[in-house]
Amino acid sequence: MNKLERLLDLVAALLAAERPIPRHELRERMPPGAYSDNDEAFRRTFERDKDELRALGLPLVVETVPGVDPPVDGYQIHRKDYEVLIPGLDPEELAALHLASNLVRLDGLLGDDPSSDLGRAGEQDGMVLARVPAGKAIHELLSAVATRHAVSFDYGAMKRSVQPHRLVFTRGHWYLLGYDKTRRASRQFRVDRFASDVLIEDEKFTPPDSLVEVEENPPWCYGDGDSIQARLLVDAQHAPWVIDYLGATSVRERRSDGSVVVEEEVRSVEMFRSFVLTFLEGAEILAPAELRRDIQAWLEKLI
Repeated sequence: MNKLERLLDLVAALLAAERPIPRHELRERMPPGAYSDNDEAFRRTFERDKDELRALGLPLVVETVPGVDPPVDGYQIHRKDYEVLIPGLDPEELAALHLASNLVRLDGLLGDDPSSDLGRAGEQDGMVLARVPAGKAIHELLSAVATRHAVSFDYGAMKRSVQPHRLVFTRGHWYLLGYDKTRRASRQFRVDRFASDVLIEDEKFTPPDSLVEVEENPPWCYGDGDSIQARLLVDAQHAPWVIDYLGATSVRERRSDGSVVVEEEVRSVEMFRSFVLTFLEGAEILAPAELRRDIQAWLEKLI
């Protein structure tokens, strides 16, 4: 077990405790292998872990264990310190949220973002594992997810009203996942493509038991247009990269000169056009005819 996993389990155990827990009992509540069976090694590691949790802003308290004579020190994190700010999370979820808020910095958030209520130790920058870009839209969406309020924003040419279930950062982009009341279906939205500010609505909602995962499909797979099956010929020079990027299942034909024909579902013609143009003369749209005409018309405007 690595140190981060051990700290996560320790925080969860301290949050779940209904009374101060003595050190030896904490060791028994931890997963096997978290601490050494050797008493002195356990004591040294536990003391270091306590110091790290306090440095991360966790209100770890030392109190006398009730009903024990002679007196014995016990340890606890009072869950009531968080109940008003972040209700409804179990100890494991709250432990993960607190550690994440301290080990990952969301650059550009306002000072009153939800994670700041977790006692984040901003001065402990040496402990930061990663920095993630954020901003006003992320601040509003984090608040809406935490308080379970619907949000509205412009996406493309349409105003969307969404019940936000999850906010995910992956591959350099933020994604909002939730129930799109406009489309009456679960959807995901890339936040940097919002065409307006985020408005938090008065409506509250109950999230579903099962939440959808982020689909990391290429950008041309998303949009309000009808689905088009595009066939693209890519020359031998670029074929290995295209196969790696799109996956081998996209290949429909391998030609003797090393070129390949790939097939992709396209909903955003503009995004697919931009992708094709990156290859210059190294790629050609074979079908459908409407996509060939689109790129021809776009290139003719440049002449």
